[in-house]
Amino acid sequence: MKMKIVVIGANAAGAKAASKAKRLNPAAEVTVVDRGTFISYGACGIPYYLSDTVTQLKELMSTPVGVVRDAAFFKKVKGVVVRTNTAAIAIDRSAKTVDLLETTTAERSSLHYDRLILATGSSPIIPVLEKVGLPGILTVKSLEDADLLKESAVAGARACIVGGGLIGLETAEALRQKGLQVTLVEMREQLLPGLLDPEIALQVEKHLRQQGVTVLTGSRVTGFQGRDAVEKVLLGEQEVAADLVVLAPGVTPNAALAKAAGLAIGATGAIAVDACLRTSDPDIFACGDCCETTHLITGRQVFIPLGSTANKQGRVAGINAAGGEATFAGVIGTSILRIFHINAGKTGLTEAEARANGFEVETVISPAPDRAHFFPGAKPIVLKMVADRKTGRILGVQAVGEGAVDKRIDTAATAMTFHATAEQLAQVDLAYAPPYAAAMDNLIVCADIMKNKLTGQARGISAGEVKRKLDEEEDFLLLDVRSPAEHGEVGIEGATLIPLGMLREKLDELPRDKEIVAFCKISLRGYEAQKILDAAGFSNVKFMDGGILAWPYHLRVGGKES
Repeated sequence: MKMKIVVIGANAAGAKAASKAKRLNPAAEVTVVDRGTFISYGACGIPYYLSDTVTQLKELMSTPVGVVRDAAFFKKVKGVVVRTNTAAIAIDRSAKTVDLLETTTAERSSLHYDRLILATGSSPIIPVLEKVGLPGILTVKSLEDADLLKESAVAGARACIVGGGLIGLETAEALRQKGLQVTLVEMREQLLPGLLDPEIALQVEKHLRQQGVTVLTGSRVTGFQGRDAVEKVLLGEQEVAADLVVLAPGVTPNAALAKAAGLAIGATGAIAVDACLRTSDPDIFACGDCCETTHLITGRQVFIPLGSTANKQGRVAGINAAGGEATFAGVIGTSILRIFHINAGKTGLTEAEARANGFEVETVISPAPDRAHFFPGAKPIVLKMVADRKTGRILGVQAVGEGAVDKRIDTAATAMTFHATAEQLAQVDLAYAPPYAAAMDNLIVCADIMKNKLTGQARGISAGEVKRKLDEEEDFLLLDVRSPAEHGEVGIEGATLIPLGMLREKLDELPRDKEIVAFCKISLRGYEAQKILDAAGFSNVKFMDGGILAWPYHLRVGGKES
């Protein structure tokens, strides 16, 4: 008798699982059911459809050669039966059946399975707030959402995005490019919480403001107002006028079907699976946004829904459901985005996450051009590296800037997957030519600085800590060791100028009883100043990580603040 494999969910994970299962076991009957009309589409492309970067909706559900991945495509090309507009409403594990409801006709039926794959995905979090159901309050998850949002995105209209994560920022960019007035609201104190540490996130926020987006962090939405459609977003006593609201506070795993069937649910709220993506029932697998996975740095179970992960997990679930053997080791949370002219990405743990997981951490912030500084088109990027002080193991890397951050993030992700230390990463043989990188790539330089910090040769202090000292009027000396021309062009209010070349001559002018923090453009000279002062017997000297290029706060430009 033919093996019967049923897949619930026909997007990234489900479509991949069904196709792989059929390829591995051609004799199997593979059936996919999905409650929606559209299947196998790239939801991550919705903001780009909204901004007209992607001109036609069908491009998001087409193969690279332009063939639409609909039910007919899966039947003819993949040998897989797909039933759209069909909701799975219950699983009978003892009878091995799935109860179905046709959403257009209300007709009920059931499917028998030998192996079942749950790829039920996730849903946007809809906050329980006053008048959240008003017309004009939308989400960004499905292709139906995409069309409705595009129809509502009228130039000159006022849009409010609720949520400062990946989708929120990408949607803010798309609406701004369409000519809307955009306000971005995030209840936490920074954008991209969980993805970036505050000083890196501030670089993104600064860029958004420069592009005309109003950013309100530390602001909690308490309700909405309007008669026939949304008119205002309420933030406590504050109000934001809005003709359009996009809810993007995050997603929650669609695990209700699995829970009702008695399958184990993890602490994250997603379906618990083993390394083979097998649930607590040996004949049921789960993949994609509905299930949790293992974080390769902490070893803990996490819920990190990403299209890349869904596709990889779908492949593994399909192999195992068809009788093969495959495992999915886990993730390290690699994410990246482009907002207007700036790129930002992260892999591994942020500093905050590393500390929360019990690591004793060291950090480095290192800015530099993304290619040889003399090559036309070189653009700045800032890297932040987090490492375990005890072992030197790299725990995380973040990157932000106009230049190429993707290859640094991908290289770091590769190294971290194999438990690389700062010493090992510093010796990776990366490609070099002036159009692509400096002779010492940004990531190599960052790893070298980390080595110096771990051995005690370099003592850095973050821009945030320097800002705190200035704000609280601590008694310390902020020492600018750049040239007079650089200092006059842009600087930090309250800093004392002594160019590096004159430092040895002016040692007597410096206080030996105060903490001294040196900085320059990227703090290479700041580090050199620290070594000069160390040699001269100064006992409390540090350099500011990243220098002026990594300073995310207001700067003095000429005689003014900016």
